[in-house]
Amino acid sequence: MSSPQGTPQTRPQKWRLSALTITSLSLVLLVTGVVTWLALTDVSEKKQAPKKAPPSPALYLESITSPVTAPKKSAKAKPPIHPKTKPTGKDVAKTSPVAKKPAEVPPVVKTPPTIPVPKPAAKAPPAPVVLAPAPKPAKIRTRSSRASRRGLRPAPDPSLVEKSRAGPLPRISTDGRKPWKIYARPFDHGTRLPRIGIIIENLGLSGAGTEAAIQRLPGTITLSFAPYAKGLKQWIALARTAGHEVMLGLPMEPLDFPASDPGPHTLLTSLTTTQNIARLHWLLGRVTGYVGVVNQMGSRFTISEPHLRPILGELKKRGLLFVDSRSSLRSVAADVAIRLNLPRAVNNRFIDAEASRGAIDKRLRELERIAKVSGFAVGIGSPFPVTLDRLALWSRTLKKRGFVLAPISAMVNSQGNQHP
Repeated sequence: MSSPQGTPQTRPQKWRLSALTITSLSLVLLVTGVVTWLALTDVSEKKQAPKKAPPSPALYLESITSPVTAPKKSAKAKPPIHPKTKPTGKDVAKTSPVAKKPAEVPPVVKTPPTIPVPKPAAKAPPAPVVLAPAPKPAKIRTRSSRASRRGLRPAPDPSLVEKSRAGPLPRISTDGRKPWKIYARPFDHGTRLPRIGIIIENLGLSGAGTEAAIQRLPGTITLSFAPYAKGLKQWIALARTAGHEVMLGLPMEPLDFPASDPGPHTLLTSLTTTQNIARLHWLLGRVTGYVGVVNQMGSRFTISEPHLRPILGELKKRGLLFVDSRSSLRSVAADVAIRLNLPRAVNNRFIDAEASRGAIDKRLRELERIAKVSGFAVGIGSPFPVTLDRLALWSRTLKKRGFVLAPISAMVNSQGNQHP
């Protein structure tokens, strides 16, 4: 029944509160029922869970027959479940023999199959090797090798050596044989062609220059060695093997001594004859196998006859020849040698006073001109590379131009008193 003021009745509002309460209670009862049902279901599953079965024999045999390999490192294992703790459904599933192998059996890790490495076959014994005779080395056909086949006498010849404190000095043998003839390079003296003799001096001081002169120049060129050179015996032996006739340098006092000093055993005008002879013996005793000596420098010594005569007399006594290099145009060495009847030769040109191709070629043409006029010419050079190159080229065509290259021993006593 409504109030006279028209306000709504309160009964419908009370009904609404009662319905809300009922709805809340219903939801609580529903949730409680669901939780109860889930709990009952979990208990029933626990009761129905099968007991832990022992490992099967087949699995056990597989584990003991499979190759044992080191298991790979895996993630950190979970701690085992305590016996008193009731396992949950998840734990039962993990420990079930159907899902996973039992913990007592070690996991089997399959390894890739090992590829067997074949053993190397036993080596058969080597077959016997039949050695064929080694081929003979090819001979290099050069002027030097052809000259060596003609043959230089062996050096030293014991009958031509005098033992002394200074060393093995050359001497004339008891039967009259002289070193300058015995150690000379063979030469055909019947030829009528003009002769040109070349001497390369100061060898042995430079190994490269000495070897180049020995190997590159024809054997008919005479080689003169410095007495102070190291390995003098080996150098001379090598030169003679290549067919070269050899000489020894004889240092003599120059005009500008001591500014120019040929060495400690130089023959000096300030020394006595006995002192100079002693120095001469020291120089001659360095080695054997040479035909004679050629003076090095000596522009003062060769113009002093009193000092020069005893030296040239000693050379004659020992069966050697002497070449005057004419370091001074006033040299009396050739005249003294003629009076002493000493085998001698005289230098006509220093072919490389200017060491250039043009200058050397010019001096060689001058030697040809002198030889064409007088029949004989002698030139002296040094082992400069340009000198060796020009001489090697010049000597190849010398015979075609009507000349013959001769060792210095083939020039002995052939030049007159006039020396252009």
